[in-house]
Amino acid sequence: MPRPSAPRKTLGRPPRISREEIIEAARRIMEEGGVDRLTMRRLATEVGSTPMALYHHVRDKEELLVLLLDDYATRTLRRPELPDHPRERTIAAAAAVHEALSACPWITEVLTADDLMSTSALWFVEQIVDGLVACGLTPEQAVRGYRAIWYYTAGEIMVRAAAARRRADDDRTTYRERVFADLDPGELPRLAKVADRWASLTAEDTYLDGLRALVDGLLATR
Repeated sequence: MPRPSAPRKTLGRPPRISREEIIEAARRIMEEGGVDRLTMRRLATEVGSTPMALYHHVRDKEELLVLLLDDYATRTLRRPELPDHPRERTIAAAAAVHEALSACPWITEVLTADDLMSTSALWFVEQIVDGLVACGLTPEQAVRGYRAIWYYTAGEIMVRAAAARRRADDDRTTYRERVFADLDPGELPRLAKVADRWASLTAEDTYLDGLRALVDGLLATR
């Protein structure tokens, strides 16, 4: 009677890396250089492995980015106690998103680079849309309103982050500063009057003021 064949051995050694190590290494790369610096080849080098070994844990770069979003949302996004008034609830939810993303601008870059999102963060979107509907907007108007709030929030974060990187890399006088130092009061009287304060004025944190004005403008369409 023939003997049963022995189980076949898997050739090669199992991957020495874990999904958690991959996510941590990807986060370091993103923090140092942004979305464009993250490639599977560079990530493999970072964890001391090969690109093929990474695919045991993540399907592709898109899945890796989703994992990064979920990881950040789980660690950082905390659901705050929101006011009962729908206008204030909308503002508070948007402000909470702004505060969390401002601490990690590369997350905003990921969110604006594609249609990726973290399902863990949808609670905040729900609060904003629900607040706008409770204020009298139709669901369709509320979705458009959320989009305007998100564009304002993401744009504010990315512009400030880019400016901070420029200042960190080069402390020389910027092109804008040189232009504003030589404005013609006859042609641009308003700008010339505040030219010497333009940098400090535009560096002020006015996100909440702008957010309130934006929400009030959206509600004026009722």
